[in-house]
Amino acid sequence: MRLQTDPSVIYGMGDSFDGNLRRRDLQTDTPYNSYTRAGLPPTPIAFVGSAALEAAVRPAATDALYFVATGRGDGRHYFATSLVAHNTNVARHLVNLRGGHKVP
Repeated sequence: MRLQTDPSVIYGMGDSFDGNLRRRDLQTDTPYNSYTRAGLPPTPIAFVGSAALEAAVRPAATDALYFVATGRGDGRHYFATSLVAHNTNVARHLVNLRGGHKVP
């Protein structure tokens, strides 16, 4: 299974990212596109804080395979164990991003 993380794709887009990740962006091959390439990106995509280091050496016991940012700008994420739940979380993200009402 490929990593398939939007943040790495966004990082690879650089200044061309306008806040809206499109299907074509996920399909455009770059060294940082974890949808088109197996393995980890060639370099880190952000500075690592102590919480991230702690999570790397002591990961939480979870079955979650998917994540999406909350869209609130607070660094938090929604996690999901299924694609169906993940798609609901993406809908929440888009609503939060657009300043609308929450999706239950």
